[in-house]
Amino acid sequence: MNKVEICGVNTAKLPILSNEEMKKLFLEMQAGNKEARNKIISGNLRLVLSVIQRFNNRGENPDDLFQVGCIGLIKAAENFDLGQNVRFSTYAVPMIIGECRRHLRDDNPIRVSRSIRDVAYKALQARDALVTRQGKEPKVNEIAREMELPVEEVVFALDAIAEPISLFEPIYNDGGDPIYVLDQVKDDKDGEENWTESISIKDALACLNEREKRIINLRFFAGRTQMEVAEEIGISQAQVSRLEKGALMHLRKYM
Repeated sequence: MNKVEICGVNTAKLPILSNEEMKKLFLEMQAGNKEARNKIISGNLRLVLSVIQRFNNRGENPDDLFQVGCIGLIKAAENFDLGQNVRFSTYAVPMIIGECRRHLRDDNPIRVSRSIRDVAYKALQARDALVTRQGKEPKVNEIAREMELPVEEVVFALDAIAEPISLFEPIYNDGGDPIYVLDQVKDDKDGEENWTESISIKDALACLNEREKRIINLRFFAGRTQMEVAEEIGISQAQVSRLEKGALMHLRKYM
């Protein structure tokens, strides 16, 4: 009952280690005991499970994400310093999160140049180091100062690797109609309230033939009458009316 398996691991039977057990195992691991290393990793797999739940809405295979998180856990175990007087979970969680984010960004459909991605990854490492050192989330200018880079370069790199989201991603729902990202986006420079409809119209126009496209442009974008369009194209006003009606039907069907 209630057994959940991930990567063949029965999560209901994962061990839990006390702080004293952890300290003892770390001392043994640092002395070269490989079995102690394995016990530390298996005893902290619940950390990986708790972290990967944050990425449930990314559409990623849970087994793949769990394995990636385990890599972060192994790195944390191999680099943890008992002398820092910090709980292992406090040190390991940012490492696991960083490994998961790196995996998701590398699979991002938007391709970012290697140099920009390297700057972004170094910024994330600097951020994790500052969190460990200060115990709080650093500001971008603090990360830039740590890296000895201009703030603009760090912001640009981090924005470049940000995960894209849908305009129809819900960001708030109080039980009624949800608020989507689209509702919060506004282009003050353009001034068009329904700019997404403009994009749809342009795509729909591309599906018309050249004559239909010309008639629609003259009638609805240039503001010409059917008679003026007929004179310009060299056909009757009745033909313009018929072609216009057919073109509008195509547009409505497409949209």
